[in-house]
Amino acid sequence: MKLTSEQAAAKIMVALDYPDAAAAERLIAELEGIPCFMKVGMQLFYAAGPSFVESLKKRGYYVFLDVKMHDIPNTVKGGANSVTKLGVDMFNVHAAGGSAMLEAALEGVDSATAGGGLGRPSVIAVTQLTSTNQTTLNEQIGIPGTVEEAVIRYAKLTKAAGLDGVVASPSEVAAIKAACGASFRTVTPGIRPAGSDVNDQSRIMTPEEALRQGTDYMVIGRPITAAREPRAALESIIEELISNE
Repeated sequence: MKLTSEQAAAKIMVALDYPDAAAAERLIAELEGIPCFMKVGMQLFYAAGPSFVESLKKRGYYVFLDVKMHDIPNTVKGGANSVTKLGVDMFNVHAAGGSAMLEAALEGVDSATAGGGLGRPSVIAVTQLTSTNQTTLNEQIGIPGTVEEAVIRYAKLTKAAGLDGVVASPSEVAAIKAACGASFRTVTPGIRPAGSDVNDQSRIMTPEEALRQGTDYMVIGRPITAAREPRAALESIIEELISNE
């Protein structure tokens, strides 16, 4: 089915990789009115705080809070409760924390939304960072097998715990969908429009390629944020998704 411009925009998560709110403001204002996600990572969230997330919501953006929680279950439960109360649309935890931790994140969400009035955010888990290659996985992290095998193992663990999906490389989307079902969501960093710099990503695809793999959301940072005309760059990606669906 051909995507509308709104549907294509809602698949794009713009990575706000800025040191503070002031640095991010120009881009946020320039993209206003485009119904995309804003991905707020650790650097910006630690600098700007919860009020920054609340301001994005007031301006009509979807928010993916990318803080990758990974701690003992009770601590993650509390963290999940807190970010749910901010009104985020999605946040993530590390699948490597295990089933009890993953389930605790959902308990935190449920406790925050129990009184009504708050929407339930999607909760997803990180499988392997897109900077992880075979050598890193085997020799440094100490996990045997291929990167894809590790990703699928974590995806199945995440689904069994009741979460909504995983963060993974676009090259693993088809295998994740095959193992966990078409409705199990995938959020894919490592998206680079044709001609863009690879930077520090090891497993990448273009937006068109990622869409054809079946991904639900694609995280795009520097090709938009570092562009001379960020709005035009984002609109070009949206047009690519529409025309090639």
